[in-house]
Amino acid sequence: MKYLLLPFLPFLLLLLALPALAQQQLVVLGVAQDGGYPQAGATGEYAAVALGLRQRQQVVALGVVDEAAQQKFLFEATPDLPAQLFALNQYLPTPGTLPTGIFLTHGHIGHYTGLLHLGREALGASAVPVYAMPRMADFLTRNAPWSQLVALRNIALQPLAAGQAMVLNPKLRVTPFLVPHRDEFTETVGYAIQGQHKTAIFIPDIDKWSRWDQRLPEVIKHADYVLLDGTFYRNGEIARDMAEVPHPFVEETLRLLADLPPRERAKVYFLHLNHTNPLLDPGSAERREVQRLGFHVASEGLELPL
Repeated sequence: MKYLLLPFLPFLLLLLALPALAQQQLVVLGVAQDGGYPQAGATGEYAAVALGLRQRQQVVALGVVDEAAQQKFLFEATPDLPAQLFALNQYLPTPGTLPTGIFLTHGHIGHYTGLLHLGREALGASAVPVYAMPRMADFLTRNAPWSQLVALRNIALQPLAAGQAMVLNPKLRVTPFLVPHRDEFTETVGYAIQGQHKTAIFIPDIDKWSRWDQRLPEVIKHADYVLLDGTFYRNGEIARDMAEVPHPFVEETLRLLADLPPRERAKVYFLHLNHTNPLLDPGSAERREVQRLGFHVASEGLELPL
């Protein structure tokens, strides 16, 4: 009898794996800084992508999928929103691909301008929940063309408060926390995404770690995955005063976390990579060094179970 089952073994193994497929998971949908890769005006980068020497990278965004609850959430509304909605829909298909909700971190172009794709000139969506902090919500309400999305109910703003959890279902909650950044138009937050079994920290944009009122090693200690601002690898990477864009250099973060044990280092994933960042090149010495030290560079399609 057992030999009769052998032809069906692959199918049986798939059935056994189905519960794992139904778990909550976080999916990386983009890893590039606001301008994407290639960035506007970077003709050499476009040539490299056209020749197949480098891959295009979408602007940083995350998806969170809860199959049991039939919910899927998008973190950031980037200029690549149409492609990222399509990618998210592959994990939990729904009519029109729309997510259950969208969480925004702040008002810089790579993090909210994709909302325009939900408007009357494009998708013409109806009341997509958009979770936003007070200044971010006020900015969208008072400034065109975003105000049209609010007025026509293409989006339905959902208020957030720093340190207060938003319960999305009994096994999934999201908590925003303030981080220092260039807050010309809105405040800036990171998110703690707490699933049934694991917690992820998402900080795509922040100024130097010393300006934050939290200690990064302690934050890492209390999380399972930590997706961090890795915009620039080192000082001098761009031809302008980098004090104007005071992201923590990856080199600085590596030094700050040098004393972490291997288990803690393995929690860290760098993303929000500027087009000049050598970590975008899988063959670069800098990427090999990050990996040698036990850290990770996030990649599109990375799945992390929650």
